[in-house]
Amino acid sequence: MSEYFTEDTFVFLRSLGENNNRDWFNEHKAEYEQYVREPALAFIRAMRPELARFAPHFVAADKKVGGSLMRVYRDVRFGKNKQPYKTNIGMQFRHEIGKDVHAPGFYLHIEAGEVFVGAGIWHPDSDTLKKIRSYIDAHPTRWLDAMNNTAFKKAFQMGGDSLKRAPKGYPMDHPMIEALKRKDFIAIGPLMPELILEDDLVGFIASYFETAQPLMQQLCRALGCKF
Repeated sequence: MSEYFTEDTFVFLRSLGENNNRDWFNEHKAEYEQYVREPALAFIRAMRPELARFAPHFVAADKKVGGSLMRVYRDVRFGKNKQPYKTNIGMQFRHEIGKDVHAPGFYLHIEAGEVFVGAGIWHPDSDTLKKIRSYIDAHPTRWLDAMNNTAFKKAFQMGGDSLKRAPKGYPMDHPMIEALKRKDFIAIGPLMPELILEDDLVGFIASYFETAQPLMQQLCRALGCKF
Protein backbone atom coordinates (compact mmCIF):
# COMPACT_ATOMS: atom_id res chain seq x y z
CA MET A 1 0.00 0.00 0.00
CA SER A 2 1.05 3.57 -0.67
CA GLU A 3 2.35 5.60 2.26
CA TYR A 4 0.57 8.58 0.73
CA PHE A 5 -2.92 7.95 -0.60
CA THR A 6 -5.26 5.13 0.45
CA GLU A 7 -8.70 3.85 -0.44
CA ASP A 8 -9.97 6.35 2.14
CA THR A 9 -8.76 9.10 -0.19
CA PHE A 10 -11.09 7.89 -2.93
CA VAL A 11 -13.92 7.37 -0.42
CA PHE A 12 -13.60 10.99 0.67
CA LEU A 13 -13.51 12.31 -2.91
CA ARG A 14 -16.60 10.29 -3.86
CA SER A 15 -18.43 11.48 -0.76
CA LEU A 16 -17.49 15.08 -1.53
CA GLY A 17 -18.93 14.64 -5.02
CA GLU A 18 -22.21 13.48 -3.49
CA ASN A 19 -22.27 16.20 -0.82
CA ASN A 20 -20.67 19.19 -2.49
CA ASN A 21 -21.71 21.88 -0.04
CA ARG A 22 -20.04 23.94 2.66
CA ASP A 23 -21.86 22.40 5.61
CA TRP A 24 -20.79 18.86 4.70
CA PHE A 25 -17.22 19.90 3.93
CA ASN A 26 -16.85 21.77 7.21
CA GLU A 27 -18.17 18.74 9.11
CA HIS A 28 -15.63 16.50 7.35
CA LYS A 29 -12.67 18.90 7.26
CA ALA A 30 -10.58 16.57 9.43
CA GLU A 31 -11.02 13.79 6.85
CA TYR A 32 -9.92 16.16 4.09
CA GLU A 33 -6.77 16.94 6.07
CA GLN A 34 -6.07 13.27 6.88
CA TYR A 35 -6.84 11.63 3.55
CA VAL A 36 -6.18 14.41 1.03
CA ARG A 37 -4.10 17.40 2.04
CA GLU A 38 -1.50 15.82 4.33
CA PRO A 39 -0.82 12.82 2.02
CA ALA A 40 -0.59 15.20 -0.95
CA LEU A 41 1.91 17.44 0.82
CA ALA A 42 3.98 14.41 1.81
CA PHE A 43 3.93 13.21 -1.80
CA ILE A 44 5.04 16.63 -3.02
CA ARG A 45 7.95 16.64 -0.56
CA ALA A 46 9.00 13.19 -1.76
CA MET A 47 8.90 14.36 -5.39
CA ARG A 48 11.44 17.12 -4.74
CA PRO A 49 14.61 14.98 -5.02
CA GLU A 50 13.14 13.15 -8.02
CA LEU A 51 12.58 16.38 -9.93
CA ALA A 52 16.04 17.59 -8.90
CA ARG A 53 17.47 14.54 -10.65
CA PHE A 54 16.02 15.10 -14.15
CA ALA A 55 14.21 18.47 -14.12
CA PRO A 56 15.98 20.67 -11.54
CA HIS A 57 14.23 23.89 -12.55
CA PHE A 58 10.78 22.57 -11.65
CA VAL A 59 9.44 23.20 -8.18
CA ALA A 60 7.85 20.81 -5.66
CA ALA A 61 6.51 23.23 -3.04
CA ASP A 62 4.80 21.60 -0.07
CA LYS A 63 3.18 24.78 1.25
CA LYS A 64 -0.43 24.45 2.37
CA VAL A 65 -1.36 27.55 0.38
CA GLY A 66 0.29 28.74 -2.81
CA GLY A 67 2.42 25.66 -3.40
CA SER A 68 2.18 22.64 -5.67
CA LEU A 69 -1.11 21.44 -4.17
CA MET A 70 -3.96 23.18 -5.93
CA ARG A 71 -6.84 24.67 -3.94
CA VAL A 72 -9.87 22.52 -3.15
CA TYR A 73 -12.08 25.60 -3.42
CA ARG A 74 -13.51 26.28 -6.86
CA ASP A 75 -13.78 29.74 -8.39
CA VAL A 76 -17.53 29.82 -9.05
CA ARG A 77 -17.71 33.42 -10.27
CA PHE A 78 -17.68 32.81 -13.99
CA GLY A 79 -18.56 29.15 -14.66
CA LYS A 80 -21.96 27.49 -14.82
CA ASN A 81 -20.91 24.93 -12.21
CA LYS A 82 -21.55 26.58 -8.85
CA GLN A 83 -20.44 23.68 -6.67
CA PRO A 84 -17.97 25.14 -4.15
CA TYR A 85 -15.38 22.32 -4.07
CA LYS A 86 -13.24 20.43 -6.53
CA THR A 87 -13.70 16.67 -6.32
CA ASN A 88 -10.15 15.91 -7.39
CA ILE A 89 -6.64 16.37 -6.06
CA GLY A 90 -4.50 18.47 -8.37
CA MET A 91 -0.75 18.80 -7.93
CA GLN A 92 1.29 21.02 -10.22
CA PHE A 93 5.06 21.15 -10.41
CA ARG A 94 5.71 24.43 -12.17
CA HIS A 95 8.86 25.82 -13.70
CA GLU A 96 10.70 28.11 -11.30
CA ILE A 97 9.87 31.13 -13.49
CA GLY A 98 6.20 30.15 -13.64
CA LYS A 99 5.01 32.68 -11.05
CA ASP A 100 5.82 35.57 -13.36
CA VAL A 101 5.21 34.15 -16.84
CA HIS A 102 3.41 31.29 -18.53
CA ALA A 103 5.78 28.34 -18.37
CA PRO A 104 5.52 24.56 -18.71
CA GLY A 105 4.97 22.23 -15.78
CA PHE A 106 4.17 18.70 -14.66
CA TYR A 107 0.79 17.75 -13.21
CA LEU A 108 -0.85 14.87 -11.32
CA HIS A 109 -4.65 14.55 -11.22
CA ILE A 110 -6.33 12.18 -8.75
CA GLU A 111 -10.09 11.72 -8.85
CA ALA A 112 -12.42 8.83 -8.05
CA GLY A 113 -12.53 7.01 -11.40
CA GLU A 114 -9.93 9.16 -13.18
CA VAL A 115 -6.21 9.53 -12.61
CA PHE A 116 -3.72 11.00 -15.07
CA VAL A 117 -0.37 12.71 -15.33
CA GLY A 118 0.16 15.77 -17.46
CA ALA A 119 3.11 17.67 -18.84
CA GLY A 120 3.36 20.83 -20.89
CA ILE A 121 1.60 24.17 -20.91
CA TRP A 122 -2.15 24.75 -20.63
CA HIS A 123 -3.91 27.84 -22.04
CA PRO A 124 -0.76 29.92 -22.64
CA ASP A 125 -1.24 33.64 -23.21
CA SER A 126 -0.93 35.07 -26.71
CA ASP A 127 2.74 36.07 -26.43
CA THR A 128 3.72 32.62 -25.12
CA LEU A 129 1.68 30.94 -27.84
CA LYS A 130 3.43 33.00 -30.51
CA LYS A 131 6.85 31.98 -29.17
CA ILE A 132 5.96 28.28 -29.24
CA ARG A 133 4.53 28.50 -32.76
CA SER A 134 7.57 30.41 -33.98
CA TYR A 135 9.83 27.75 -32.50
CA ILE A 136 7.89 24.92 -34.18
CA ASP A 137 8.02 26.81 -37.48
CA ALA A 138 11.78 27.35 -37.17
CA HIS A 139 12.65 23.89 -35.79
CA PRO A 140 10.16 21.38 -37.21
CA THR A 141 12.55 18.43 -37.03
CA ARG A 142 13.27 18.98 -33.34
CA TRP A 143 9.54 19.18 -32.61
CA LEU A 144 8.70 16.07 -34.63
CA ASP A 145 11.54 14.11 -33.04
CA ALA A 146 10.11 14.94 -29.62
CA MET A 147 6.54 14.03 -30.59
CA ASN A 148 7.69 10.77 -32.17
CA ASN A 149 9.91 9.68 -29.30
CA THR A 150 8.97 6.04 -28.72
CA ALA A 151 8.67 6.14 -24.93
CA PHE A 152 6.81 9.46 -25.02
CA LYS A 153 4.27 8.23 -27.59
CA LYS A 154 3.65 5.06 -25.59
CA ALA A 155 2.95 6.92 -22.34
CA PHE A 156 1.24 10.11 -23.51
CA GLN A 157 -1.23 11.55 -25.94
CA MET A 158 -1.49 15.23 -26.79
CA GLY A 159 -4.59 16.92 -25.42
CA GLY A 160 -6.14 20.36 -25.22
CA ASP A 161 -7.76 22.63 -27.78
CA SER A 162 -6.80 23.55 -31.33
CA LEU A 163 -7.86 26.21 -33.80
CA LYS A 164 -10.10 25.16 -36.67
CA ARG A 165 -8.17 27.39 -39.07
CA ALA A 166 -4.51 28.26 -39.44
CA PRO A 167 -3.20 30.80 -36.93
CA LYS A 168 -2.45 34.27 -38.25
CA GLY A 169 0.72 34.33 -40.34
CA TYR A 170 0.72 30.64 -41.29
CA PRO A 171 -0.80 29.03 -44.41
CA MET A 172 -3.16 26.07 -44.14
CA ASP A 173 -0.74 23.99 -46.22
CA HIS A 174 2.14 24.55 -43.79
CA PRO A 175 3.80 21.15 -43.16
CA MET A 176 3.49 21.69 -39.39
CA ILE A 177 -0.04 23.09 -39.48
CA GLU A 178 -1.55 20.61 -37.01
CA ALA A 179 1.03 21.49 -34.37
CA LEU A 180 0.73 25.20 -35.16
CA LYS A 181 -3.05 25.14 -34.72
CA ARG A 182 -2.70 23.98 -31.12
CA LYS A 183 -3.85 26.36 -28.40
CA ASP A 184 -2.59 24.03 -25.67
CA PHE A 185 0.63 22.03 -25.63
CA ILE A 186 -0.23 19.46 -23.01
CA ALA A 187 0.51 15.73 -22.93
CA ILE A 188 -1.85 13.49 -20.96
CA GLY A 189 -0.93 10.07 -19.60
CA PRO A 190 -4.00 8.21 -18.27
CA LEU A 191 -3.42 5.85 -15.33
CA MET A 192 -5.44 3.18 -13.60
CA PRO A 193 -6.73 4.70 -10.33
CA GLU A 194 -5.50 1.76 -8.25
CA LEU A 195 -1.91 2.62 -9.18
CA ILE A 196 -2.16 5.57 -6.79
CA LEU A 197 -2.28 3.02 -3.95
CA GLU A 198 0.98 1.28 -4.92
CA ASP A 199 4.10 1.26 -2.73
CA ASP A 200 6.44 3.07 -5.11
CA LEU A 201 4.04 5.84 -6.13
CA VAL A 202 6.73 8.53 -6.14
CA GLY A 203 9.09 6.55 -8.37
CA PHE A 204 6.24 5.57 -10.68
CA ILE A 205 4.99 9.13 -11.20
CA ALA A 206 8.56 10.43 -11.51
CA SER A 207 9.20 7.92 -14.31
CA TYR A 208 6.18 9.26 -16.19
CA PHE A 209 7.33 12.84 -15.75
CA GLU A 210 10.80 11.85 -16.93
CA THR A 211 9.30 10.23 -20.03
CA ALA A 212 7.75 13.61 -20.89
CA GLN A 213 11.20 15.21 -21.20
CA PRO A 214 11.14 15.43 -25.02
CA LEU A 215 8.09 17.72 -24.96
CA MET A 216 9.22 19.70 -21.93
CA GLN A 217 12.68 20.32 -23.36
CA GLN A 218 11.21 21.71 -26.58
CA LEU A 219 8.78 23.97 -24.75
CA CYS A 220 11.55 25.30 -22.52
CA ARG A 221 13.72 26.00 -25.56
CA ALA A 222 10.82 27.76 -27.25
CA LEU A 223 10.32 30.02 -24.24
CA GLY A 224 13.99 30.55 -23.43
CA CYS A 225 13.85 28.95 -19.99
CA LYS A 226 16.18 26.32 -18.57
CA PHE A 227 15.32 22.63 -18.44
